[in-house]
Amino acid sequence: MLCAGSSLASAQTYEVSKPRKHFVTFSYDWIYTEPLHFAEHPLSDLLGRDVAAAQRETYEYRTRDEATLIDVIEFSRRQIGLGASIYPLGMSSGPTLMLRGNIVPLPRIQIEFHGPAPFPRYALLDGRAFDGAIGLMMADRSPGWGLGSHAFVAGGIGKLTSDIGGGSRVFAEGGGGLDVGPIGVELGVKFAWNKLSDPVEHKFLTIPITIRGTLTF
Repeated sequence: MLCAGSSLASAQTYEVSKPRKHFVTFSYDWIYTEPLHFAEHPLSDLLGRDVAAAQRETYEYRTRDEATLIDVIEFSRRQIGLGASIYPLGMSSGPTLMLRGNIVPLPRIQIEFHGPAPFPRYALLDGRAFDGAIGLMMADRSPGWGLGSHAFVAGGIGKLTSDIGGGSRVFAEGGGGLDVGPIGVELGVKFAWNKLSDPVEHKFLTIPITIRGTLTF
């Protein structure tokens, strides 16, 4: 009887360990960027005429009137960035508010125009985006060094700086990842609408696919 009473008391006082709240994550970002609708933006914007992809030619694009041939000399797809996320209400299990900032290079873009054009060459060589986002983080963390997971959606705006002038962008991003203790890995996909003013006002749409190594406190 005494043994049974002791077992009951132990069962009543036992509590499942809960993960503690975390408030900040730092990340190191490996980025692979894909362009989207490149003929319309920025090529048509730069030339002021409709542009189409070339088929089986030594150049990539041409104007629809075939007066100007367009060589894309470079579009760099790999970049390295840094980021930080803050959870004002704490992040443990369930949904929570996320504020995220990132510093990421823009892809290097070099284009040559052969034929009638406002300028013979376009070069974006040293662009950088300073992004700020607000989003929802859905976390399922484990106590200690247990395996946890998370998913997020976010949207925001960014300031662009470059060797040809400044600009801005808007973007949306979603993704998720796994965590073991404070260490984690995350996959994110962003859709970014970038706008620059020089040499003429133009836009370009990019899809950065990012793998992040994270450290959370």
